[in-house]
Amino acid sequence: MASGGVSVASLWTEVNRCGQNGDFTRALKAVTKILHENRDDVTALHCKTVCLVQTGSFKEALNVMNTHSKVLGSDVVFEKAYSEYRLNRVESALKTIEAAPEQTDKLKELYGQVLYRLERYDDCKSVYTDLIRNSQDEYEEERKTNLAAVVASMSQWEEAPLEDLGLPESTYELCYNAACALIGQGQLTESFNKLRQAEELCRVSLAEDSDVTEEDIESELAVIHSQMAYVMQLEGRTDEALQLYNQVIKLKPSDVGLLAVTANNIITINNDQNVFDSKKKVKLTNAEGVEYKLARKQLQAIDFNKALLAMYTNQADQCRKLASSLQSQNPGHPRPVLIQVAQLCREKQHSRAIELLQQFSDQHPESASGIKLTMAQLYLIQGNVFNRRSCDVLRSIEEFKHKSGMISALVTMYAHEEDIDSAIEIFKQAIDHYQSEQPGSAAHLALVREAANFKLKYGRKKEAISDLEQLWKQNPKDIHTLAQLISAYSLVDTDKAKSLSKHLPSADTMALNVDVDELENSIGATYVRKKAAKVTGENPPKEQTQPGEIKKKKKKKKKGKRPKNCDLNATPDLERWLPMKERTYYRGKKKGKKKDQIGKGTQGATAGGAAEDASKTASSPPTSPRPGSASGSSTAATAVPPRQQKPAASGATRKKEKGFLVIVWSTNGPHQ
Repeated sequence: MASGGVSVASLWTEVNRCGQNGDFTRALKAVTKILHENRDDVTALHCKTVCLVQTGSFKEALNVMNTHSKVLGSDVVFEKAYSEYRLNRVESALKTIEAAPEQTDKLKELYGQVLYRLERYDDCKSVYTDLIRNSQDEYEEERKTNLAAVVASMSQWEEAPLEDLGLPESTYELCYNAACALIGQGQLTESFNKLRQAEELCRVSLAEDSDVTEEDIESELAVIHSQMAYVMQLEGRTDEALQLYNQVIKLKPSDVGLLAVTANNIITINNDQNVFDSKKKVKLTNAEGVEYKLARKQLQAIDFNKALLAMYTNQADQCRKLASSLQSQNPGHPRPVLIQVAQLCREKQHSRAIELLQQFSDQHPESASGIKLTMAQLYLIQGNVFNRRSCDVLRSIEEFKHKSGMISALVTMYAHEEDIDSAIEIFKQAIDHYQSEQPGSAAHLALVREAANFKLKYGRKKEAISDLEQLWKQNPKDIHTLAQLISAYSLVDTDKAKSLSKHLPSADTMALNVDVDELENSIGATYVRKKAAKVTGENPPKEQTQPGEIKKKKKKKKKGKRPKNCDLNATPDLERWLPMKERTYYRGKKKGKKKDQIGKGTQGATAGGAAEDASKTASSPPTSPRPGSASGSSTAATAVPPRQQKPAASGATRKKEKGFLVIVWSTNGPHQ
């Protein structure tokens, strides 16, 4: 008998009944009473572990299993591994599964999940392929969905080629995973169409359930809509993508991973604009549990964007702190160093930035290509004094040493420095490389031609001859190259130039079969040669022209314009071309009375009339103001004293005063 007068048998009956009904809380109470009677009952301990797992008490379940490990043995391997997996102790769960004496089907299922979380996609694909091949039950569709997710992850994160595993696309989950796999391959149009198909399948499948509301459907579609927005963003349709991203954010889905990815993508669209919105969105990427929902590369991208956002918001200390943390987590990744360099450049510390880049390139030569390109750019920013250093840095990049873009940049920079010998040396090294690796290829011949043109441009005829001969041997019918070669030899070896000129085609061969008369009389001709008309009757031709001679048009004399009211019968003035002061009949201007000028004379002097009026006004009594007019005191208050009056502006000044300068402040205000 158990305590309370209840038999152990009745307690086991209660446990069995609650287990069948799914009431694990009541089953746990009954099992606890049984263990009070017998602490080492293996079956009761096992049942208690299952009940704790079913109620989500994973830590308590692990405590029970660890405390009674000797008694339970290998009976609870699955429960232990599952509890560790749910507590995000993925490495411990992997060790528990691999140490199991027997790999059951449910352990294999869990093993596939653990491998997926650890991003061991090849091993995970093998596990699910084996499960699908050797099992037939109602969970086959879920296994195929998981396998499709593995293929999509391999395509996106490992850039692996797509492998046709014969997976159907009958459900929206399978269709969604197929679309993600296409995104990894860069097939954006096909992936967008596949996402549309997944959306339709999701709506149809959820509409069949009467308990599902429209809000539930939209919440389920959030992950599909976010992926559609991502495809739009990759295609450059950022406005449409931003609108769809914001719709997903407004739904507030329960998946913190989805919210974090969506918020991060909005931040990338905002870039260095709308930083206040980005600061709000970055909070969604810091939600609890995000690190367990996303892949390592996704978390890495979010951290990079946090550091860049700190730089754009002028949080220099925060930016350096985040970049240093990223560098410690990813010591061989160049991006954290580039973020630190960008921050230093914003602070005008170019020398310190170059030192940081040089230090990283020395420590990690395998990732130094992009770093050295940035160093060369920084040297160029500092001015012409450092152009030579920039060229040296570019020439030290073995990966891009013989690329056409690198050759073009180096030759241009050396030509700017008037170092023609170094530019020709760059051409020589590149030509020797292609001569040994890809002789006679299009890239090789194009490089030889550019080298020859460059040498001819700077007067290096002797050095250009060998390149031109090489090109002519490759294509003896190239008349342009042959002409260049003869021109070069004419300044060095005239006999050789004469012998080569024999290979030029004759003038008759090179002449074009063009009807000159038809060409001259065509619509596009500048002028048309007219044929002489036949002489008829006794009228002789006006002019005889030689064959091929073009008759010049006679210019018509234009009549000069006469002034209005011109009398043609009157005798014109013979002195009309002389200035008025030099003419004989000029008598000068008439001197009239000077007008009274304001402001002239002694201080306080005024015109006589004005003085008389002022005296009369002073002696007369003041009149009362008219109704509706201003009072005398107010008028006096607004009057300007004489010494504060300004002289009238000239005409030019008055024209200038019509315009005015308006200072418009930015609506966002100055940046702090």
